[in-house]
Amino acid sequence: MAIKQFKTESKRLLDLMANSIYTNKDIFLRELISNASDALDKRHYMALTDTTITEGDPEIKLSVDRASRTFTISDNGIGMDKEDLENNLGTIARSGSYEFMNELENKKDVDIIGQFGVGFYSAFMVADHIEVLSRKVNGDKAYLWTSNGEEGYEIKVASKEEAGTVITLHIKEDTDEVKYSKYLSSDEIQMLVKKYSDYIRYPIKMDVEVVKATEEEGKTKTEIKEETVNAMTPLWKKAKKDITQDEYDDFYMQNYYDYNKPLKTLHYSVEGNTSYTALLYIPAKAPYNYYTTDYKLGLKLYSKGVFIKNEAKELVSDHYKFIRGLIDSDDLSLNISRELLQQDHQMEAIRKSVDKRIKNTLEKMMKDEFDTYKGFFKEFGAQLKYGAYENYGQNKDELVDLLIFKSSNDDDYTSLKDYVSRMKEDQKDIYYAVGDSIEKIKEMPQIERVLDKGYEVLYFLENVDEFMATVLRDYDGHNFKSVNKGDLDLETEEEKEKIEKENTENKDILKTIKDALDGEVKEVRLSSRLKSHPVCLVSGENDISIEMEKFLNETNQGAGIKANKILEINPDHELFKAIKNAYDKKEDISDIAKVLYDQALLIAGLEIKDPVAYTKAISDLMIKAINK
Repeated sequence: MAIKQFKTESKRLLDLMANSIYTNKDIFLRELISNASDALDKRHYMALTDTTITEGDPEIKLSVDRASRTFTISDNGIGMDKEDLENNLGTIARSGSYEFMNELENKKDVDIIGQFGVGFYSAFMVADHIEVLSRKVNGDKAYLWTSNGEEGYEIKVASKEEAGTVITLHIKEDTDEVKYSKYLSSDEIQMLVKKYSDYIRYPIKMDVEVVKATEEEGKTKTEIKEETVNAMTPLWKKAKKDITQDEYDDFYMQNYYDYNKPLKTLHYSVEGNTSYTALLYIPAKAPYNYYTTDYKLGLKLYSKGVFIKNEAKELVSDHYKFIRGLIDSDDLSLNISRELLQQDHQMEAIRKSVDKRIKNTLEKMMKDEFDTYKGFFKEFGAQLKYGAYENYGQNKDELVDLLIFKSSNDDDYTSLKDYVSRMKEDQKDIYYAVGDSIEKIKEMPQIERVLDKGYEVLYFLENVDEFMATVLRDYDGHNFKSVNKGDLDLETEEEKEKIEKENTENKDILKTIKDALDGEVKEVRLSSRLKSHPVCLVSGENDISIEMEKFLNETNQGAGIKANKILEINPDHELFKAIKNAYDKKEDISDIAKVLYDQALLIAGLEIKDPVAYTKAISDLMIKAINK
């Protein structure tokens, strides 16, 4: 029989189907199994409406033959006659499944995966010759379709007793780039079934090697046994009442390679314009690479139980990227290769729905299981803070009530809502202090006066905290205020007048100290911020903070960036009184000014410019004091 030409621009389009649309050669197996599942679906549906059609025991069989380099997939589905082979395989990109669906009066009664009619041709990525033997249900003849995937195909009458289809792939020879022989390995095929088609609802059977003990001690024998290699029913498709927490935990630990049980499990279904089922997990521990660029975010995506995509980051917002799990939807618009998603309203609707469910779960945990939530926040809290900070605070309203911080209230975690509920009647702002640890923050001179007023202070212990506070600006009408910046406005009117008067009276000595520091500080002033300490450094209200300067320079994100430093001196401290006394006696206080500034730098955790000069100045001052 003469070879028939494909009904399209055969070579060009076939090359596109096999080599351009699909980026992963393994996909061919998913496509062939999906087509076989479609054929079984069609036979099942027709058996419901046509008494002349029996369904039998639906199954898909896979086999490999290394000697002949063939891979075979067979099903006992609806089968094809000559016309079907002409239309479905002779015309590339014509989909029998799509036409079958259009002919149904009630499309919801049957679940057909294939839509585009190109999946079959993905097999030419791994095969240089394909044979399709098929007999249609109630058909009187079987037909054999053959093609090398280049110019055309051939159809001839063949012999097959039962309805269904057998596809035989003649696997290509290995090249330096691709080892096609892996598709002749039973273990490899089983692994691909598990990855892509584990939840096809029909049994996928395959001959596998089984090692058994023999009667002779220490000896074993290998037998070939047909086994079902897919799970068929996904865990997430079962009713929640039929699933134990141990089953949920085992699924998570096996699929996400985590030794720890998940902190929370979310299993739910949504019905609507875009329906989907979700099985999501909040891990108990952050992966070792979670806060690195190596971490792969996103959920797994299935459509009708068929694996579509890994790391589907479109399904969840970045600030919830700690979520592991999957989404299975029957309503997704897939592109022609069934590998990628069209960016449409369906994806956006699912993402918004998933985000909302995650937020509600976290809020409930925060309210009912605060100790558990604290454990979660230690692992993933920085992610929520980054989410509130990024994109100029685009998501801050969604995330702000999920944030918690250690504070001077028993050094324990608190939410912003709880902080505000405890504020003193005369307190206007939310105060925070930035530091490497609670212990170091407690030693800061700047914090004394705030605590002395009975005001609670949030401990900002992570680099992102201050950036985040800058973006949040306020909470419930109360501005965030750093104890390290600007005027804290804690004084009474009487105290303000007193400190203003002292600054005026001491303006000459303050100018002398500033001049001695040769541009290192923006201003030198007396301050009521200090209680027991003699000196501290702060930055201007609208300037970057000293802590932010340290962070930017340590991470090379702002080489040379410096905070506009203000040197504040405690007018009631004995040290200032001694400096003033020396100044009044016309003594040179330049070295004293430099030591004072270097001390303030050390207290702030900054490096001093010249350690040798600093130690010499200290020595000189000590000698001078001893010799008096």
